[in-house]
Amino acid sequence: MAGPTTAERGERQHLDSGPPRLTRFKRLLSPRTLIILLVCVVLLGATGAWVLYGSQWLRVERVSTSGTRVLTDEQVREAADVPVGAPLISVDTDVIEARLRQKLPRIDSVDVVRSWPDGIGLKVIERTPVLIVENSGKGGKYVEVDAKGVRFATVSRAPKGVPALNLTAAQSSSSSASLRRFGTGRLVREAVSVAGSLPAAVARRTQVVKVRSYDSISLELSGNRTVAWGSSEKGRAKARTLTALMKASPEARYFDVSVPTAPASSGS
Repeated sequence: MAGPTTAERGERQHLDSGPPRLTRFKRLLSPRTLIILLVCVVLLGATGAWVLYGSQWLRVERVSTSGTRVLTDEQVREAADVPVGAPLISVDTDVIEARLRQKLPRIDSVDVVRSWPDGIGLKVIERTPVLIVENSGKGGKYVEVDAKGVRFATVSRAPKGVPALNLTAAQSSSSSASLRRFGTGRLVREAVSVAGSLPAAVARRTQVVKVRSYDSISLELSGNRTVAWGSSEKGRAKARTLTALMKASPEARYFDVSVPTAPASSGS
């Protein structure tokens, strides 16, 4: 009986051997090799978990702060209550951020970051007052209001360069109607919007922002000057008009930019 042909022997040899790289790989993947690899992976994972959670190398040892102006670093660290000595990986930064905003309303935003290998950083941005409200019920103290209309702190001394809010919307029938319609919160926000629209030179001279109604807001400046601003609408246009008007009439004592396309000034 005739044996296989040369072509048949070559085909069988090719099927038996396969590609050289694949053959070597199959030899490496023996059961024993697989077990060794699995043990190595488990050991590496266990070692990594121990380093992160169980060792003394990556634990919180220091807490740093930055960005404070009125608040002290000690106040921020105390309010944050970072678990010193805990594994750095286990510190819940979201919880610390929420705790800081709750305990310290002066904080507008905060970023809690891990500083490997052993630190926590507290990056704080404080609220900046744009208006103050006199609180007659607390011994003449003042409440600071930021650009978002948030009343965030009570202080015993008025901050320098921050105008006072005079809300007179309840002193007349027409003003009371505006108060009932918009509410105190809305009128305060309107005043805040006006304060934020003021040109820098005017803002420095503004002593009082008086709100009689939604569309009757005025400014009392140093030097016995008054500005009728109207509503908070078209704030940028009113700011530009007021700047030009004050340059054109430097001796005037009264300025009206409630309609910025038809401004007026008077007095000397």
